[in-house]
This record gives sequence, structure tokens and C-alpha cells, in this order.
Amino acid sequence: MVPLRHINPLPRLLFALATGILFPCLAGQAQIVPGSMNIRWDEGAPNCAASFHVPLQVHSYNSGTFILRESLCSTDEAPFLYLLIGSNRSVLIDTGDVADPARMPLAATVMKLIADHPSAGRGLLVVHTHRHLDHLSGDTQFAHLANVQVVGFDLASIQHFYGFKDWPNGFAQIDLGDRIVDVIPSPGHNETELCFYDRETGLLFSGDFLMPARLLIENTADDRASAQRLLRFLADRPVTFVLGGHIEEDAAGQLFAWQSQYHPHERVLQMARADLLALPAALESFNGFYTVRGRFTMENTIRILIVSAILASAVLAVIVWWLVRFLHRRRAQKHPAHPAAVASAARIEANID
Repeated sequence: MVPLRHINPLPRLLFALATGILFPCLAGQAQIVPGSMNIRWDEGAPNCAASFHVPLQVHSYNSGTFILRESLCSTDEAPFLYLLIGSNRSVLIDTGDVADPARMPLAATVMKLIADHPSAGRGLLVVHTHRHLDHLSGDTQFAHLANVQVVGFDLASIQHFYGFKDWPNGFAQIDLGDRIVDVIPSPGHNETELCFYDRETGLLFSGDFLMPARLLIENTADDRASAQRLLRFLADRPVTFVLGGHIEEDAAGQLFAWQSQYHPHERVLQMARADLLALPAALESFNGFYTVRGRFTMENTIRILIVSAILASAVLAVIVWWLVRFLHRRRAQKHPAHPAAVASAARIEANID
């Protein structure tokens, strides 16, 4: 073997770069495990009862990373769930919108994926991006399984499990053995919102905080702060894709009707770092009710409902007032006052004057 010191300097430099002797950060980025997003998701149907649809679609991003989606014909929410497999344990991010295992065989599917993996640890940790029902209804399927821990979805449980002392500041980690998943607080859509960053694949699992869908914002200030927090965290980290909780857009960027179970020509799930970089400016333009900025549609559903209720009450009050006046006039026309009563009223009015 030729001693390394006798190798031409240029090949030596290339050798050093490849082995991480120089610029270890570049070598670290090169270690990202790739995967495939070559998948066509079930688009549902105009009449789900007229056709069969697999309730749970599973896509293998790579051998240790799985993307699961509950069918549009099982639930109009059609949420995405994510399974990351490690050598000590695996983590399932969200459990979807359907609790009944007969309708949605989530636990059986997840446990089989883990069992079939040649180097997977047998433990499973179940976590949530936030506490809305369409992300945790399947928890009951895992509650009594061996070697499974389901993390609570209320804020106190989240702070305790991840060790957050100054919520929503700071970050946490989930150690799967040979795989680390970072946990980033991201309230705004909901006060319990979390994003998860997988160091192995460079995937950011963003729940309902960022997705190709309506961005429903409960707290604008929190949402803006969370966007900045994510950008700071990811500033020196590779982002392969941003994977959210739902798809509500077609390939042209148009939103499907609310609660639609049919998504023809649905756009792809994955978003990019550029979308994350554009989010803060969009949030700055949000008026607190409904705003479309670039590719983002942002709304505060609670405020819209309150304003709608106030306007509906005002319209109803005007209608009632008009009906009362109308009925009073009709009654007066059918039953005119007696002449003596009219004269008496006139005299009283004259005396007052």
C-alpha cells in the first residue's frame, strides 16, 4: 500500500473531504439517509360508498421511515402519520382521526412494520404534533399494548415528558438508539403544537403548523414566534422536505372545498425549506381573520365564527324588528281605531302642546 504522505496533494484533499477529516459539517450533511416521495395518494371519491378504498395507505420513504395516510373516504381530515424506526425503539408521530381498529387498523399496521424490520427495537413511543382530535383519536389502539408508551397531549404532559422548563423556549430530543429526533415547540395553530426534526433523513414533520392546506391560526403572536424559532433551529441543518399533517390543495394551488372527501389532482405532500423561509413574511401580513399571501391561506376560524355569529344576530334582529312593524301595520289596517278614540287622543295631544 502506498503511504498517504506520498499521494498527490489534490487526491489527498479529496480523500480528506470524503472521510470527514476536513470540514466535518459537510461530511455530516453528506450522511443524510435519502428516501423517495414517489407516491400517489388515494384521492378519495365523490361518492365513497360506491367504491372501495384502503383505509390506511403506507408509503416506505426508506427502509426505516414510513408515511401513513388515513383515507379521505375514512375521514375527510385524511391526516398523515409518520413512523421512524430506531435500533432501541421507534416513534409514531400522531395517531389520526379514527379510533375504531375495525375501520382503521393503525396499531396492527404499525406494529407489523416494526416487527418486520430486521434491526428495529421492539419499543414504540407514540407522540403528537398537537392535541386536536384528528391527530390523537387512534391513541386508544395503543393504550394496552406491551412495550408501547403513549405521551399525553395536554400541555402539562408535554412539558413534563420532554423536559421543557420555559415553554415554548428550548428544544428536546428523542433518542431512538442510533437515531435522534429533535423536538421544537411551535405553538400558534394550537398551544400544544410541536414540530419534529429527524437528523437521519433531514425531514421536518410540521403537523398543522406548516402544510399545503389552510393554516388555521389560534394565536398570531405565538405563530410568528414559532416560525422564527424554527428558522433559528434549522439555520445550520439540512432540510430534505417539510412534511405536514394534511393536504387541502390541488396541483394548481387551489383549495378543495371544506370537508371534501374527493381530492382530484391533489398536490404533493412535501414542502421545501423555501416555504419555511417564506412563512414569517406571510404571517406578518396576517390580519387576524383571513389573509391570502403568496401560497399561504391563513385564517383564525374562531374569530371568523364569532364575527359571523354577531352579523347573523344583527341580521336576525333587523328581520324581527321589520316583522313586528309589518304585523303592527297590518293589524292597524284591519282594525282602525274608533272615531271617538281618535278624537280623544287628539285632544290629549293638543292639551299637552
